Amino acid sequence: MKRLSVCLAVLIFLSSCSADNKAKQQKPKTVPVTVAVAAEKDVPVQLTEVGNVEPYSTVAVNSRVAGQLMQVHFKEGQAVNKGDRLLTIDTRPFEAALKQSEAALARDTAQMENALQQSRRYEQLLAKGYVSKADYDQIRANADALQAVVNAGKSAVENARLQLSYCYIDSPVNGITGSLQLNQGNLIKENDKTIVTINQVQPIFVAFALPEQHLPEIKKYMASGKLTVAAVVANEVAAEVGALTFIDNAIDRGTGTIRMKGTFENKNKKLWPGQFVNVTLKLTVQQKAVTAPSRAVLTGQQGQYLFVVKQDSMVEMRQVTARGIADGVSVIDKGLVSGERVVTDGQLRIVPGVTVDIKDDSKAQGKEQPK
Repeated sequence: MKRLSVCLAVLIFLSSCSADNKAKQQKPKTVPVTVAVAAEKDVPVQLTEVGNVEPYSTVAVNSRVAGQLMQVHFKEGQAVNKGDRLLTIDTRPFEAALKQSEAALARDTAQMENALQQSRRYEQLLAKGYVSKADYDQIRANADALQAVVNAGKSAVENARLQLSYCYIDSPVNGITGSLQLNQGNLIKENDKTIVTINQVQPIFVAFALPEQHLPEIKKYMASGKLTVAAVVANEVAAEVGALTFIDNAIDRGTGTIRMKGTFENKNKKLWPGQFVNVTLKLTVQQKAVTAPSRAVLTGQQGQYLFVVKQDSMVEMRQVTARGIADGVSVIDKGLVSGERVVTDGQLRIVPGVTVDIKDDSKAQGKEQPK
């Protein structure tokens, strides 16, 4: 009987320990996560793309006359204003041609004045009957011919002066000079090789292309007012702000995109031709949109979803419709309401119905909330 009593006590003790172990194993564990609170805000509706900076205008400077390049008045890469002297070509041949034309004009003018005086005298003699009508007509025709020669001489002088003016090449626009292709002392042919190229950078264009499905929306908002375009240079924080000024008249069949341009004042010359920039086209502002951190939104086989922490600290998986906007924030169009808490870190360790332990709640919210 004693042995039987001892065995029963041992069995009761072992069963008690096994029940305690099972209870400990079945007790749910909490998972540490960080969360953020969904907020209702006014957010911009915008499209982003990579764009390329283009000069507002490009001028290839050529010479309209042939001659020797006597002087270069600028340095490569220098900013020039409209009317600034760029180049001087040897003027001596053109000055000589001008003097020759002026001399010929003076000679023809003297002959014309003499012929006109003769014509007036013959007119008086004809009135008195001292000369015949045929003689008078011949003198008058000679005076008219010399008048035409004088007019041609004046045109020749004007052309010679124009050719001489072509020896002085001035900048036609405000811009930045490029590389000089011909140096001082070289011989230049008429309308031959480009001597220097000038790019106008104030204002300046930023060209970009957007998918064709956005075109109706863009045209809709553009009809109601000017659309804002922001361009951010790599490694820069501040954006240059301009306006959408050009939409191409055809969609690129190969890419299914449409080309657009924004015009920027470029006061500080941060935008430079050929530069790649991040472009944001702002269409409108969505009022009272529900926002949450973008990293809270996950993608699965059934689409986008996130984990919502309920009041009892249990997690619920929620299917949502989300779209990312700037600064790591997403707009939740469907599936979430303002004030609900969403998991931003630790999603891989949780499943629906698990209890979570919120860590650094205030810091997470401070980091994740949109500005």
